[in-house]
Amino acid sequence: MDPVIWSKLPQELLEHILCFLPLKTFLSLRSTCKHFNSLVFSPTFITKHSSGSGSGLCSFLLLSHQQFYSHFPLYDTIIGSWRDLALPFSLFPPFGSSQFNLISSSNGLLCFALPSCCSFLVCNMLAKSSRVIELPFFPFSFELLTLVSTPKGYKIFTLCTKFSSNQAFVYDSVVHSWTEHDGYQPLLFENFHQEGAFYDGSLCFTTPEPFSVVCFDLGTGKWGNLNVEMPRELTFVRLVSGVSDRKKLYMLGGIGRNGISRSMRLWELKEGKKWEEIERLPELMCRKFVSVCYHNYEHVYCFWHRGMICVCCHTWPEILYYKVERRSWHWLPKCPWLPDKWSCGFRWFSFVPQLHALA
Repeated sequence: MDPVIWSKLPQELLEHILCFLPLKTFLSLRSTCKHFNSLVFSPTFITKHSSGSGSGLCSFLLLSHQQFYSHFPLYDTIIGSWRDLALPFSLFPPFGSSQFNLISSSNGLLCFALPSCCSFLVCNMLAKSSRVIELPFFPFSFELLTLVSTPKGYKIFTLCTKFSSNQAFVYDSVVHSWTEHDGYQPLLFENFHQEGAFYDGSLCFTTPEPFSVVCFDLGTGKWGNLNVEMPRELTFVRLVSGVSDRKKLYMLGGIGRNGISRSMRLWELKEGKKWEEIERLPELMCRKFVSVCYHNYEHVYCFWHRGMICVCCHTWPEILYYKVERRSWHWLPKCPWLPDKWSCGFRWFSFVPQLHALA
C-alpha cells in the first residue's frame, strides 16, 4: 500500500475499482475527498456502477403511512433489520412539501402526488435528483397509477376517471410529455391499491368478475386481452411480474365460494398459454390473512421485490411474502415504530436504491 505507487494509479482504473464496491461502502467514502463525492453525479461512473458487481446490494421494503409525515420506515431485506429514511424536502417544490402522497415506485425511483401543486414528483433520493411533472389538465382524477422504469428513463401510466368512458394517459420521461389513449370498459377499479404488472412490454390488469386479464401496450397505447383460461372458483386475483427479467407473470388468488376464500394459491403463466399452479399458502397462514382483511379483498395488493412476491393488506401492518427460489412463505416482522391504534392506511413499496435511475 505504498502511497507513492498508488498515487500514480490512472484515474480511470481507480473509478473502475470503485464501481465494484457495494453501494453502502461507496457512499461512506464520499466524505473522504471531493473527487469521490463528485462521482455520484458523474453519468459515466453511474453507468459503470449500475453494471458492476456492487450495484443493487441495498434492498428495502418501504412503508408509507399518513402519520409518518417526514420519514419512511424501511425494512432491510438483506440483513433483516429496520431503519429510517428521512425525506429530503430539498427535492420538493417550495409549495409541494406541505402535502404529498407516495403512490408508486420502480427501480430506485419514487413517484409522489402533490395535490397542492397539481402535479407529480418523481425523484431518486440516492442521486438527489427530482422532476416535477404537471398534470395533463385540472382537475385530474387518477386511478391505477403505475411507474415503469425503461432503459432510457421511465413512463407513468394512469387512468383518468373524469370521463364516463375513462381515458388512459402515459407520461414519457424521454420526451417530457403526456399522451392520451382510449380507456378500457368495463372499469378496472375493483382494487385501488394494486398497480399494473409490467409483463413483456405491457401493463397487465385484472377485471372484476368474471375475472380476466387485460393488457395495455406501453409502446402502441392499445388494449388487448390475455386469452388464457382462468382457474375456477376464484374469489379475488392479483397479478405480479418478475421485475428482474419482466418475462414472468404470476397470479395470486383466493379459491372459495360466495366471496369467502378457503385457500390461497399462486400460479405462473407458462408460455403465455396457461396458468400453472406452483404453490399454495399453508392453511394456518391463510386463515390469518383472510381474517385480517375480513374478506374485503379490495384492500389486498401485491408487488415484486427482489425475488419475493409480497402480499399486503391496506388495513394490516404486516407483509406476507413468498420467496420464489426457496418456495417458502413468511411473515415480515411488524415495524417497531407503529402504534397499536393504527388500523389502516398501510402502503408498502419495493425500494432498491440505484444511482443510475435518473428522474
